[in-house]
Amino acid sequence: MARHADEKLSPTRIRMPRPVVEKPLRQVAKRLMMALSVLAVTTLIVYLDREGYHDNADETLDFLDCAYYATVTLSTTGYGDIVPYSDSARLVNILLITPLRVLFLIILVGTTLEVLTERTREEWRLNRWRSTLRDHTVVVGFGTKGRSAIQTLCATGLRKEQIVIVDPSTKVIETANSDGFVGVLGDATRSDVLLRAEVQKARQIVIATQRDDTAVLVALTARQLNKGAKIVAAVREEENAPLLRQSGADAVITSASAAGRLLGLSVLSPSAGTVMEDLIQQGSGLDLVERPVIKSEVGKHVRETEDLVVSVLRGHRLLGYDDPAASPLQLTDRVITIVRAAAVTPLSTPPE
Repeated sequence: MARHADEKLSPTRIRMPRPVVEKPLRQVAKRLMMALSVLAVTTLIVYLDREGYHDNADETLDFLDCAYYATVTLSTTGYGDIVPYSDSARLVNILLITPLRVLFLIILVGTTLEVLTERTREEWRLNRWRSTLRDHTVVVGFGTKGRSAIQTLCATGLRKEQIVIVDPSTKVIETANSDGFVGVLGDATRSDVLLRAEVQKARQIVIATQRDDTAVLVALTARQLNKGAKIVAAVREEENAPLLRQSGADAVITSASAAGRLLGLSVLSPSAGTVMEDLIQQGSGLDLVERPVIKSEVGKHVRETEDLVVSVLRGHRLLGYDDPAASPLQLTDRVITIVRAAAVTPLSTPPE
């Protein structure tokens, strides 16, 4: 309920990661205290030299008159009812009051200029980001599944600048920004939101939403905007997987079933469960990677390669290592191998 309410109230926009700065209220409070300090110092200076000032109302100055004079002077209003007439008072105005007036104006005008500068800088960063973003990865949903997918992608060499998060929750996008990712706030089932994420130029789209029906709508919208992107989606119920494939997803992972199978495997063989968990965690122990066949491997049997080949991808066919058709290896083949994490290099781009 809270998530849907947040989705309705929050405007759709792009949020860029930024360095940690002070909170806006704290910055305003600090500037206000500085301005009040300048005003207090000016009032004290005038009060100490009050004999050198003339008041058209009652000739003499009390503390309230000094505070009044400091206020109208620093704000450059200058009504002229209280004026310095002695040489010392005029010298103090030249050497002290005038610099304090300039400082006071800098504090007030500087706040406005800083806001305008920040907006201009943010707009420039956004335009530059849009113009340079190509072949990136759009991740819809930054929950447990989305975070795990991003960790795996980053472990294989994908830079954070090449990942865009889409989520309807303001807090989730703020978390993504703090982690160094660009976030798009909005409902990913809407085409305008996905266009803000530049999905039409994306190479990969990961759908990790909380609801299966939302995942189907996102897949339909994303496929309509980008015919060539690789779309991978997660669903909770296995019966929804065929519908998601029909909606345009290239691969569908049933999260509940996958977790259940891993549990069952761990019950039958804890060691096998540990190995399987290690394989799906990129960057440590053993990794399952896909790479192209190198020239020295062409014409060889799958068992003659240096890496442990488990499958061969030939065109759109996925052949097991024991399939007679998998050997000999061809130059256009891609192999799925098990390697040590230390030997993992960034995943190669599949041929167009």
